[in-house]
Amino acid sequence: MPVALITGCSSGIGRALADAFKTAGYEVWASARKAEDVALLATAGFTAVQLDVNDNAALEQLAERINQQHGGLDVLINNAGYGAMGPLLDGGVPAMQRQFETNVFSIVGVTRALFPVLRRAKGLVVNIGSVSGVLVTPFAGAYCASKAAVHALSDALRMELAPFGIRVMEVQPGAIQSSFAKNAGHEAEQLINEQSPWFPLREGIRARAKASQDKPTPASEFAAVLLKAVQQNKPPRLIRIGNGSRALPLLAALLPKGLLESALMKRFGLRGQL
Repeated sequence: MPVALITGCSSGIGRALADAFKTAGYEVWASARKAEDVALLATAGFTAVQLDVNDNAALEQLAERINQQHGGLDVLINNAGYGAMGPLLDGGVPAMQRQFETNVFSIVGVTRALFPVLRRAKGLVVNIGSVSGVLVTPFAGAYCASKAAVHALSDALRMELAPFGIRVMEVQPGAIQSSFAKNAGHEAEQLINEQSPWFPLREGIRARAKASQDKPTPASEFAAVLLKAVQQNKPPRLIRIGNGSRALPLLAALLPKGLLESALMKRFGLRGQL
C-alpha cells in the first residue's frame, strides 16, 4: 500500500486530499495543528498527526515513525499554509516573517526531514502554491510573495532531488471552495484600524480577502484532479486546478503591466488620492 503524508488537513484542500488519497488506497498520514482537528482525522480513519510544520524536533520524530512503520514515503504533500491579507506596510516585517515561516520555510523543513524516507521510496513531493504567485494583487502582497517563493523553491528542489529519484510537482490552485477566505478575512480584520493610512480603503481589503471564493471549484473536485496527476507515470512539473487557475496567469503574461495594475487598483478601490 502506498503511503502519503499530507500537511494541513483540518479542512478545505487538505481534508479533501486526505479523503481522496485514502479512497484510492493510500495509507494517509494526515497532520493538523489543533488537537480537536487531529481527533476528527483519527476518527475518520487516517493516521492522524498533531504537527506544527515549523517544529524541527517534531518533524524528525515523524520521519522516524514513518521509517519504522513503512520504511519509505511515496507522496509528500506540503499543503499547510494561510493567507496574510492587508497592506504590506501595515503588517510590516513581523507579518511577512509569519507568512513565510508557514508558507515557505516549512516546505523546506518538512521536505528536509522526510528526505530519507522519500529517497528510499523514490517518492514525489507536491508543493501547493497558488496563482497568486503569478498574478500579484494589492492587499495580499505577503501572501503573493510567499507563493512566488514556493514556485522558485519548487523549481530548485526538482533539480536538486532528481539524482535521488525524488520528483517534485507544484500545484497552483485558483479559487477553491474552502475556509481560506474566512481565515484570510480574519487576518485582514486584525490589521484594519483607524490608525492605518489605508483605513478609508478597508472595503477593498475585505474584497481581496474574499476574492478566493469567487465561483470556487469544490475542494473534492480539486483533490480528484490532483490525485489523477500524482498517479501518472510521469507526474507534471506544474499543474493548475480550479476557477481562474489558467485565465489569471494568462492575463499576467499577456496584458501590459500598467494596464493590469490599473485594473487591479480599480477592482480593489485604489484609484484616486488619499
